[in-house]
Amino acid sequence: MRGESVVVVGAGQAGCQVAVSLREQGHRGPITLIGDEQAAPYQRPPLTKDYLAGQTDLAGLVLRQDSYYGDNGIELVRGERVVGVDRQARVAVLGCARTVSYEHLVFATGARPRTLPIPGAEHVLNLRTVADADAIRRKLDGRTGLDVVVIGGGFIGLEFAAVVRKLRHEVTVVETQPQVMQRAVSAETARHLTNRHRSEGVQVLTGTGVAAVREGLVELTDGTVLVADLVVAGIGVVPNTEVAQRAGLAVDDGIVVDAHLRTADQRVHAVGDCARFASTLTGGLTRLESVQNATDQAATVASAILGGAEPYTALPWFWSDQYDLKLQIAGLTDGHDRAVTVGDPAEGRFSVFCFKDDRLVGVEACNRPIDFLMGRRILEAGNALTPEIVASPGFDLRTSRQQAA
Repeated sequence: MRGESVVVVGAGQAGCQVAVSLREQGHRGPITLIGDEQAAPYQRPPLTKDYLAGQTDLAGLVLRQDSYYGDNGIELVRGERVVGVDRQARVAVLGCARTVSYEHLVFATGARPRTLPIPGAEHVLNLRTVADADAIRRKLDGRTGLDVVVIGGGFIGLEFAAVVRKLRHEVTVVETQPQVMQRAVSAETARHLTNRHRSEGVQVLTGTGVAAVREGLVELTDGTVLVADLVVAGIGVVPNTEVAQRAGLAVDDGIVVDAHLRTADQRVHAVGDCARFASTLTGGLTRLESVQNATDQAATVASAILGGAEPYTALPWFWSDQYDLKLQIAGLTDGHDRAVTVGDPAEGRFSVFCFKDDRLVGVEACNRPIDFLMGRRILEAGNALTPEIVASPGFDLRTSRQQAA
């Protein structure tokens, strides 16, 4: 297996890491990494932060230097899209009509921004690629005081809002749900994020949506009309599954794979944002969008191609930087039924412990990195923390972990 050819469809974080992990784990066969962007594989999280603020350039985002691919026998195909896969012949077909044979194929096709089904959607910019970030920078560069409307109060929308506000523009965030980051964080953390943005002068509107975008105007579903020099949307993504579906593979909000990240075709895997995998954590099919998930899944797939038999069991974790606030999340808190706050949100340093059926499922740490690190360890080890223990006076996570161990 170490000499078999591997084709990786998609050159984002997950795809690049598959190629890197294969070489690190001793694979000697040909590796072809195919990406539809001209840029070498790069990090996406800084696009909403340092890159947008002009504090780094594309060279500072690349995952590997150009020389790495040639030095390690990885053929990096840029600016080409895989349009079809013939699983019988084991061939990937590129848009330029080139075909690439494989013995193992990995879908790392990522996801694309969800589009707004409203009049004037063509006036709305997205922030997913470096080209998107460049287009937004051109609108902002050398100017202050623009009216910027951000559609969506999730990770992307709030991080973008924080950077643009620091660049001295007027910012309004519009979120259809009752709270920002509705499915990602607890009510306490969402409330703190909202208050933090408002303290910086950002207008945060929840429970309302966008009805239409006109030239220079945004019409909301509650009748409000906002002036807008720039409109940027961050309303989630859609996994890129079309090629896999045409190849006859199961698709359901992602390419369906088992706990080993294999499709029904044992020679075809899927990783990262496009993969809906059988999670040992949730007990069902799950799709995750994070750097951690992309890199850890890539390592698991590389091992599987080389004959490994370990399922994907990594604990999910996420982070977000907004102003001077660092939010770090360990586990999956969506669907929790009880939350206990430790620390003082008014001081900007606190953690929220989220429980479901009295079982700890996640920890949200705001400017408390030790709680994030210890929370990860507790969740990975399966040690028991109850809501009552966390809520007890003088609770200390380090002491509680020692006692549980």
